[in-house]
Amino acid sequence: MSFTAIFEKVREGYIGFVEELPGANTQGKTLDEARKNLKEAIQMVLEANKLLAEESVRGKSVIREPIDVSF
Repeated sequence: MSFTAIFEKVREGYIGFVEELPGANTQGKTLDEARKNLKEAIQMVLEANKLLAEESVRGKSVIREPIDVSF
């Protein structure tokens, strides 16, 4: 699976976000810095979402399994 990164040049450098992942956004003085920061933001959002999901099913009988998605 891959995501779509959107970068916009602004006065301070670049801002970036991921189309498919609300909350994954960042900025950087250079495009390379914004790209690096966006990868970190993606990781943080996915980790936070996983923790929230784990909390929401704690103590419940659930089925947890991997799922592959392609577009």
